[in-house]
Amino acid sequence: MYPLDPKKLDALRAGRWSGIGPNVFCLGMTSMLTDISAEMVSSILPIYMVFALRLSPLQLGVVDGVYQGAAAVAQLASGLLADRWRRHREVAAAGYALSAVCKLGLLAAGNAWGVLSGVIALDRFGKGIRTVPRDALISLSSAPERLGLAFGVHRAFDTAGALLGPLVAFAILALLPGTYDLIFVTSFFVAIVGIAVLMLFVRNVRAAAGTVASESPSLANAFGLLRERRFRAIVLAGSALGLVTVADSFFYLMLQRTTSMDVGFFPLLYVATAMTYLLLAIPAGRLGDRIGRGRVFLLGQALLVCACASLFASGSSVFMGLLSLALLGAYYACTDGVLMAAASGLLPAPLLASGLAILTTATGLSRLVSSVMFGAAWDGWGIEVALVLFAGGLAVAALFTSRIWMRLHTSRGP
Repeated sequence: MYPLDPKKLDALRAGRWSGIGPNVFCLGMTSMLTDISAEMVSSILPIYMVFALRLSPLQLGVVDGVYQGAAAVAQLASGLLADRWRRHREVAAAGYALSAVCKLGLLAAGNAWGVLSGVIALDRFGKGIRTVPRDALISLSSAPERLGLAFGVHRAFDTAGALLGPLVAFAILALLPGTYDLIFVTSFFVAIVGIAVLMLFVRNVRAAAGTVASESPSLANAFGLLRERRFRAIVLAGSALGLVTVADSFFYLMLQRTTSMDVGFFPLLYVATAMTYLLLAIPAGRLGDRIGRGRVFLLGQALLVCACASLFASGSSVFMGLLSLALLGAYYACTDGVLMAAASGLLPAPLLASGLAILTTATGLSRLVSSVMFGAAWDGWGIEVALVLFAGGLAVAALFTSRIWMRLHTSRGP
């Protein structure tokens, strides 16, 4: 792997906090504002689709699959372009802008679930464009031995937005019940502020000169990264786990059903998960730097299995319901940024965004299939049976891939 230009790295680390550059904090602020915008909408979409549009479980599964998979379609192209142009910030900004515009597109969708699915697909397409170059910038702006911490700091900002967004949506619905349109418009303006922070305060970072032909940005060289055994293994293992991962919308809908919660309180379920994620994101990143990021990621899978088990056993118990939400937040803290940090440690800087794109595209497509299968299982056998099948499948998949995660160390570069 080629080192960063020392002058640029020194500049980035000026005034650093434990080995992470100011870009990480500015990207965190952008993500926080964007997540306030996104989660205002995401936290009301399941109830909007089930109670307002009256979609069937299979239709909900298709929409959630689009939500998961549309981002994957864009990630490979955005990662390759970001590496080739060395303009990670600008590529990310294009994705943020597309997602912002889609918040207004939800107004035009009305009650047509097909149109709604298309708008959601575009919104997730925008997320796919921005995620990989953003994560590449985080990695390039941080000391290699602090990647877990850097991603943990960013995810903490991100999760603060995920906590505040549902609270804003809840407040709007509490004051003005049924005013989904107002949520969409407010979400748009918050997203615009996030884009402004990105363009004003984040700077591009480039790898040092000396890139060899085998590491120059191209589609062939990007897929050539799969020849590296450790990287190929986590792509395959991550995809296998994605096929049996329960989507958040299904998780929350089951909790709402078992507790007979009023739909007006539905956004608060996202808040409970986000609070745990916010508290644990930085500690989980630090732990990954110390004991191995693969081990922490595997711990996250175990926490998700436990979350499903507690959800299934909760009945009308408020305590068990809160426990399942806390476990879901802990799962995200141990997996989201930790996986990106682990993959970054295996990739050369000139192809960093491309490599991350391959990983996130593979896992995103597997989650698309997962959502459709869960919706079909719910339609056919009921949501309780679907949850048991997927939790059992996740436990088996985690067991079979555990050797890969346990061997994944924290060093950077093949």
